[in-house]
Amino acid sequence: MRLIICDDSNNVAEWSAKYVMKRINDFKPNENKYFVLGLPTGIGPDGHIAFNEPGSSLSSRTRVKSLAQDTLEANARFFGNDINKVPKQALTVGVGTVMDAKEVMILITGSHKAFALYKAIEEGINHMWTVSAFQQHKRTLIICDEDATLELRVKTVKYFKTLLGVHNKLVEDGKAYLD
Repeated sequence: MRLIICDDSNNVAEWSAKYVMKRINDFKPNENKYFVLGLPTGIGPDGHIAFNEPGSSLSSRTRVKSLAQDTLEANARFFGNDINKVPKQALTVGVGTVMDAKEVMILITGSHKAFALYKAIEEGINHMWTVSAFQQHKRTLIICDEDATLELRVKTVKYFKTLLGVHNKLVEDGKAYLD
């Protein structure tokens, strides 16, 4: 797992966009060779990936999932702030399905997600924090801003910041992902 710590959410977006662009360009897609990019969203204060909320199986596959009350409330903004209009279920890619990906990139920004980042990085794998499953994925990139690191140990933050030069080469002219 690699943790890339950027100054703010704008830098997280910029770094991530450059990385994805580099991966696509390095792949050299054509009409017979497709670059596959999945874009599930989630990564809330409870550390869920896509709609794999706390308690989801870490081996789950793509499926219809009932949504937690917190998720319904968070998504009301997309439905005129009327929680009664928010669908109670969603189609989601499962944690196990995402684990099958060759590479996983997770963006975590804001102090309200600091505890989720802590659970993802510094504690063990736990189905109540589905983001923690990606400790086991051999090519996980977590890109976060400074605010998201507030719950991490100082030693952890310092360690990953010392690797910033190596991480920046991931979006420059070197190999896109170093093993």
